[in-house]
Amino acid sequence: MPLVRSVAHRYAGCGQDPEDLTQAGLVGLTNAIERYDRGRGGRFVSYAVPNIQGEIRKHFRDRTWAVHVPRAVQELDARLQRARTETLQETGHEATVDDLALMLDVTTDEVEDAKAAGRNYRALSLDHPATEGAEPFAAHGAVDPGFARVDDLDVIDRAMRGISERDRRIVRWAFRDELLQREIAERIGVSQMQVSRILKAALARMAEYSRGHKTD
Repeated sequence: MPLVRSVAHRYAGCGQDPEDLTQAGLVGLTNAIERYDRGRGGRFVSYAVPNIQGEIRKHFRDRTWAVHVPRAVQELDARLQRARTETLQETGHEATVDDLALMLDVTTDEVEDAKAAGRNYRALSLDHPATEGAEPFAAHGAVDPGFARVDDLDVIDRAMRGISERDRRIVRWAFRDELLQREIAERIGVSQMQVSRILKAALARMAEYSRGHKTD
C-alpha cells in the first residue's frame, strides 16, 4: 500500500480523487504480483511500479474525458499526439493534418475528429501544481524535481550507446511512447515474443554498458 500510495501521489492535483487513483494503482499491483517471475531476476519493486503507473494512466484515459468519446477515437488521439511529437523532434516543424493522416493511415476527417475529441479531455497536466490555485512562484525555493529527471535521462541516453539503432528505437517505443509489444512487433515485422526478447537483451546490454562506463 505505501508503494501504491507513493506512485498515486505523483498524480495529485490532476482532477481525480486520490482514493480512486490508489484503487487503480492496486489493480496494477495485483497484476504485478500475479505476473512477476523471480526466476528472471530483478527487484519486484522495479517490476511493480510500471504496472501501477500503467493502471493509473489507464484510469485517466478511461475516466477523465469531459464528454463520452469512443475508445477508438481516444486511442487515435493518443497516436496523433505521439506522431506530432515525433515529427516535431525529427523535423522541427508541426505536422499538418495531411501529414498525420498519411503517417497513421487514416482520413483527414478522422484526424480532425480525434483532435476535436482531444480538446474535451479535462485532466490537467501531470506537471500542474498539486495545490489548488497555486501560482507559479508559490514553489519558489523548492528543489525542482526536473533536475533529477534530467540526470536520469542523461544516464539512459549514455546507456543507449551500448545498443544498436534498431534496439534504441524499440526501447523508446516501449518506454517513452508506451507502445504495447504487439504494436512494436507490427511495426518491425516480428513476433511479440521476439520483441520481448529484444527488449530484455537490450536492457541487459544497457546495464552492462553503464557499469563499464561510469566515468564517461
